[in-house]
Amino acid sequence: MAGNTFGTLFKLTTFGESHGKAIGGVLDGCPSGLILDMEAIQNELDRRKPGQSAIVTQRKEPDTVVFYSGIFEGKTTGTPIGFAIYNTNQKSKDYSHIKDSYRPSHADYVYDKKYGFRDYRGGGRSSARETASRVVAGAIAKQFLNGISINAFVSQVGSLRLEKPYSELDLKLTESNAVRCPDPDTAARMESYIKEIRKEGDTVGGIISCVIKNVPVGLGEPVFDKLHADLGKAMLSINAVKGFEYGSGFEGVKMKGSVHNDQFKTDGTTITNNSGGIQGGISNGMDIYFNVAFKPVATVIQSYETIDKDGNMVKTQGKGRHDPCVVPRAVPIVEAMAALVLADFTLLNRTIKL
Repeated sequence: MAGNTFGTLFKLTTFGESHGKAIGGVLDGCPSGLILDMEAIQNELDRRKPGQSAIVTQRKEPDTVVFYSGIFEGKTTGTPIGFAIYNTNQKSKDYSHIKDSYRPSHADYVYDKKYGFRDYRGGGRSSARETASRVVAGAIAKQFLNGISINAFVSQVGSLRLEKPYSELDLKLTESNAVRCPDPDTAARMESYIKEIRKEGDTVGGIISCVIKNVPVGLGEPVFDKLHADLGKAMLSINAVKGFEYGSGFEGVKMKGSVHNDQFKTDGTTITNNSGGIQGGISNGMDIYFNVAFKPVATVIQSYETIDKDGNMVKTQGKGRHDPCVVPRAVPIVEAMAALVLADFTLLNRTIKL
């Protein structure tokens, strides 16, 4: 299987399956001498872990990371950082009903056709549990990017949308509620709605917005390695993501060029920021901001028709422990992937200046 590695210099390779012994990764390219805050790394995992509130999957996993290499006396050595997160609460029997059939909108069918064999327990390698390894690596990347702040938050659940621009929000409030929406009133309505959806045995999607501040001018390349292109690839690699837009995004098509253009000030900054902090594929020093759209979780706890491996129509029902809405737990994943991209481009930028 290809496609298990992300990055060029600051490079992450992940391993493991949802119901295997462990998931984990190898992070290569992290410079030596970086003092790591282990508590901060674990805190990022705790933000992503299951069972943390009434509106997420009730799978109980401590998600404690264990490091095996690349760190000595609290500092990175410059060698590959190997780590694992051991699975302790698998209930593989919850998936026996899909051993010979395919769940709609899951990777089951295409995985079987591509590889001829699949681990059906929780989705195996295609499970979103793999993203815990990304969060560990992203937490290290955040510490490498000292001074650059990356803040993601839930801005929409279903049709419930946070209307305020991020500049009017107190992003410190993001962690004050289970939904991870920095507006308390909107968060309360979102949480109630997710609970209603859960009672119906259904699921709902949403949008995560992300703001990156204090990015220096010059990250990214003008042709194939554009900064926003790699951010888009990073976000679209996350399970259940269906869309990515940065800056003015799709709303920009409604504007005239004379309005959309970001007028310069004498210090090189711009009056507006429709470019989303990136021009010509290169960061311009302004805030980078983008939206990531997540589809409703494909597993619904309802009866449905599908096909089995022989092409016969069969009737089955969703089972197991699943998120009625994935976006609250995906906030740290979005931040992690953004951090990995910025760390990679920071190192690439250093090679240009050597």
